[in-house]
Amino acid sequence: MTTGPASTDGSDGVPAQVFRKGLALGREVAGALSADYHSNLIDRIRTENYQWDAGRVRIVLAREFGFCYGVDRAVDYAYQTRKRFPDKTIYLTGEIIHNPQVNDRLRAAGIRFLSEAGTAVNALGPDDVVILPAFGVTIATLAQLQNQECTLVDTTCGSVLNVWKNVLHYARDGFTAVIHGKLQHEETQATASQVLKYPKGRSLVVLNREEAAAVCEFIRHGGDESTFMARFGAATSPGFSPTRDLARVGLANQTTMLMSESLAIGELVRHAMVDRYGENLKNHYRAFDTICSATQDRQDAVSDLLGRANLSLMIVIGGYNSSNTRNLARLAERKVPTFHIADASCLVSHHEIRHRPVDGGAAPTSGTHADETLVTGWMPDGSVTVGLTAGASTPDSVLEQVIERLRCFSTDDG
Repeated sequence: MTTGPASTDGSDGVPAQVFRKGLALGREVAGALSADYHSNLIDRIRTENYQWDAGRVRIVLAREFGFCYGVDRAVDYAYQTRKRFPDKTIYLTGEIIHNPQVNDRLRAAGIRFLSEAGTAVNALGPDDVVILPAFGVTIATLAQLQNQECTLVDTTCGSVLNVWKNVLHYARDGFTAVIHGKLQHEETQATASQVLKYPKGRSLVVLNREEAAAVCEFIRHGGDESTFMARFGAATSPGFSPTRDLARVGLANQTTMLMSESLAIGELVRHAMVDRYGENLKNHYRAFDTICSATQDRQDAVSDLLGRANLSLMIVIGGYNSSNTRNLARLAERKVPTFHIADASCLVSHHEIRHRPVDGGAAPTSGTHADETLVTGWMPDGSVTVGLTAGASTPDSVLEQVIERLRCFSTDDG
């Protein structure tokens, strides 16, 4: 694998060093990564058919959970960056991933978060190193950092880059990118910004089926543009005109959304385009599956677990601002009582648990405990089978801590 900077001399139009394939220090940081995030207990449970028994509590793990490749790579690169530049000031544009434990470790290593450091992007320069998170950054932020000749370490996930590729094709060909995503999510903001590389590029972000249905109504019947923009103006690209820009659309999505919902939104829009333009859609509608494979694998594993195990309840572990984790909780909640927790400290006792209610409103902007609810009577008496999974940004070490805490509840005195 090629390592080192993508450019050091402006050969690709970028004056700063840009590391996109690591910093050739993977072996040097492997021990620290393992110590911080690996779990021998989780490895053992995997070999024992993903089950663990302690007294009255049986834990059944989903068969896919925790760190995905993109997250593992992003964290690895952050550790390599600290190793490569021990005396440099290192910044992250925001949380590298949506996991509080991981972000806290980076803070402890002296990596500063621009969103917290009180440092403006325009104050950075050639002496500064900036890590771009797995979600990516907007084209405006990237251009500014490059123009200021910062050294960049780009950890943008390959699945995100795949979405950008499709969105760029839409913009190039005169199609508006309709993006199923969360408007304030870093990934969705970065994806929507891609269309601005073309003068006539346009984007529209829809959160859910309800918003998609309103867009479809306009596609079918037109309407008052000012009313449409009053609802969707903040979710559109500059210069957006619904009458003009909804005549040709291409579907995309934030990679961590619930796939069934993204597919349903795609079908809503496709049917609206058929109603308006007939069956010959090639000049009016495009769609690509841009849910990342790791997100889908974890969603499928939860569905499989719910189908094969007689669960008493489900625990989903991950940052409260993690989209993929929240969607795992949404899936599980359809079948069994489900508790989305940030870490083992949320398991107060076998009587009390702190958790973020499933679909409990807008996601917080950081992975804190701010939106937790304390409930009692969460664990039934007698024998209990607990389903367990974790979002793609949750390390195995956090799962181990949760399991060890559940061990304390193996008797009713726990």
